[in-house]
Amino acid sequence: GTQYRPIGKNLSIYLSPESGMDKDYIEDLLSDTGVKCKFTNFKWIADLTFDIEPDTIGLEGYRLVSNDYGTKITASDTKGLFYGLQTFRQLITSQNNTLVIPFVEIADSPKFLWRALMLDEGRYFKGKEEVKKLLDEMARLKMNTFHWHLTDDQGWRIEIKKYPLLTKIGGKRDSTQIGNWNSNIYDGKVHEGFYTQEEIKEIIDYAAKRQITIVPEIEMPGHSEEVLATYPELSCSGKPYVNADFCIGTEKTFEFLENVLLEVIDLFPSEYIHIGGDEASKSSWKTCPRCQKRMADEHLNSVDELQSYMIHRIEKFLNDHGRKIIGWDEIIEGGLSPTATVMSWRGEEGGIKAVKAGNQAIMTPGKYCYLDAFQDAPNTQPMAIGGYLTLEKVYSFEPVPDSLSTKEAELILGVQGNVWTEHIPTPEHYEYMIYPRILALAEIGWSPSEVKKWDNFHTRALQAVNILREQGYNPFPLEKEIGDKPESYQKVNHLAIGKKVTYANPYSNHYAAQGEKTLVDGVRGGWMYNDDRWQGFIDCDFDVTIDLGKETDIKQVRAEFIQLKGPYVWLPKQVIISSSVDGEHYDTLATVDNDISPDIETLQFKEFGWEGNAKARYIRYKALSNGIAGGWLFTDEIRIK
Repeated sequence: GTQYRPIGKNLSIYLSPESGMDKDYIEDLLSDTGVKCKFTNFKWIADLTFDIEPDTIGLEGYRLVSNDYGTKITASDTKGLFYGLQTFRQLITSQNNTLVIPFVEIADSPKFLWRALMLDEGRYFKGKEEVKKLLDEMARLKMNTFHWHLTDDQGWRIEIKKYPLLTKIGGKRDSTQIGNWNSNIYDGKVHEGFYTQEEIKEIIDYAAKRQITIVPEIEMPGHSEEVLATYPELSCSGKPYVNADFCIGTEKTFEFLENVLLEVIDLFPSEYIHIGGDEASKSSWKTCPRCQKRMADEHLNSVDELQSYMIHRIEKFLNDHGRKIIGWDEIIEGGLSPTATVMSWRGEEGGIKAVKAGNQAIMTPGKYCYLDAFQDAPNTQPMAIGGYLTLEKVYSFEPVPDSLSTKEAELILGVQGNVWTEHIPTPEHYEYMIYPRILALAEIGWSPSEVKKWDNFHTRALQAVNILREQGYNPFPLEKEIGDKPESYQKVNHLAIGKKVTYANPYSNHYAAQGEKTLVDGVRGGWMYNDDRWQGFIDCDFDVTIDLGKETDIKQVRAEFIQLKGPYVWLPKQVIISSSVDGEHYDTLATVDNDISPDIETLQFKEFGWEGNAKARYIRYKALSNGIAGGWLFTDEIRIK
């Protein structure tokens, strides 16, 4: 059995002079276990010692030895000692009303040196108390990077002394769109808020004591409507609320961005500055005379190359000031610069492309790392942007794709969870979305893949949710999780399994699911269309013919469709099911109209089918698009009985 050592209410602690540990933080962390700390300069009498020893166990790693004589934590850097402290805190338990610690020897170090969470405050300002509360929990989870999304179309959240209007005008909006992004419903409430430079320094200091680096993000060239509403001369049109992308043809844009970045560099000690770079529409550049002149002068062939020109210039500016840039994976378009780090969000392709070019990458694909997706049956959850991402799915993520060589894999810096807050107005809702899913990402960032065991993790996550509640957080109640759509767990058997499917219109490569076999593989889709089980069709009818191979008695044909207004996923307007014996002459078996309105905000499912008696070799199933431009149809299986 395990031996334990009582640690008593008064714990004497020795910090070596070079340990870099913060006494206040240690006292604060251990106080909730009931331990009182007293610090001593005499190592030999201390119950707990912290010592830097060169080459202990690699960067951010530590050794913890606990026995009769006390607990010794050694590491080659302060971060390592700090993570040893977190483990010590986790090991404290109570036996017969006495605090004890087990006899253990631990050698531990992280798998990745980038273990991060991103908070978007451009959409909704959360304030410094919530940020500190988040940093506290990140420290307990041994996460070391906080990516702070401080600017976006909906708000500028950082005081810039040279441009006070950025926060005065750009940090305030009169109303917020509620419902989905394409709804025209607004709440009519003013939303405003920003961080003064003093508050930012305070938060950076707070994070530093928790061994967390804050990486600020200043969005460019897109997601900049709030800047261009304030300083319209930086846009192509020269008018507010027309463009969301900076004009790259005017030097004023670069003067502005460089002045802003100088203040950001002065505030943030982080080696990296994030410059966004995602989702720029680039449309105004195509007709803007200044942008066109810039393209001609610089011999640029496309607006993608114009974006790349801007990124390179900003990168050089930051490099000249001793910093490096990170951008979302769109910064690859038009040519990647040599020192940029790529944050791969649209799948893993951007990251793979970056490391193959010799650049570093951070993996944060939407499918596994976007914590703003639904985490349980969507109709039981608060409003979300779409997507369905369970704790189990997050935990299954492997940040290093199999296709990489060992050398390429070393260029993957780590993993990050992102929380976009379009639909997350309050701190409580924010906490509900990240806890416990962030625990899975923290573990992926720290532990080697081979020790990952879902059942073991799930048990610990249930305990963690209780602890989080006790500490005043608002986690998702994991113990009440409903799980995926019941149909998705059981394979279905029917006459069309494995039969040949002929498509009149192609499915989208983005939502190919399992390709040609998707509709007849016996696998039903889950709660959301992005689970590789639903097949998607954009701007066209869904129209397929299944060849059963021989004339067969049939009694039923069914298929299910999904609707979610936000991402333009619609139910068909009408379904026509027909059959043929010879593949030439078709008889209509059923015409079924849709009776669910496209204006409903919540997730909808509907089956369209036929029942009766017929003989057929070929079944044609046609679902008509409702004609809304950019609209999708999704189905998972055509069941014939």
